[in-house]
Amino acid sequence: MDYRWLIFFTALLFQPPPTLPAVQTRARYDVVRNISEVEQGSFGRAGLSHATLAGALLHGLKEVKSFQLSLWSLRHNTVAPGSGTPIHRHSCEEIFVVLKGSGTLYIAPSNPDQDHPGTPQEYPIFANSTFHVAGGVVHQVRNTNEHEDLQCIVAISKPPMKVFMYKDWFHATQCCQNGISHVLG
Repeated sequence: MDYRWLIFFTALLFQPPPTLPAVQTRARYDVVRNISEVEQGSFGRAGLSHATLAGALLHGLKEVKSFQLSLWSLRHNTVAPGSGTPIHRHSCEEIFVVLKGSGTLYIAPSNPDQDHPGTPQEYPIFANSTFHVAGGVVHQVRNTNEHEDLQCIVAISKPPMKVFMYKDWFHATQCCQNGISHVLG
């Protein structure tokens, strides 16, 4: 019997494993990431934080045509008790999945005056619920739970977005890109 094959396979068995580079996508982002290690932003608003998980927003709010998710971005939002997003509208479509907590989704009535959206319709949101906000719809998400953060995954179409914010449901505030707002009413 030829023992050379046995020696060869034994040498392979005890050989150290090759050093492999980290698994990355073609856009040089790790395939698997820990959400708690992703940089958080707040839009300058107390009680509201977000982390972009995937898509064009990872590229500095610029659409990257070579990256397949450039038409959508995926975010993880956390809203502290009593806090919420501003009352706003934008051309982007949003799809929310509530992971934890509860709150209220406020939507302007159909065919609102874009400068003064009027009294909103209220919808309770809760863990494992999902909802869709079409582009151009005035809306707000608030954490109305006094005891627990509201956490959502949000898919956003066509970033970057130009946001128009409102002081309240009856006065307009126009906001241009980069979060600089100008009170109109």
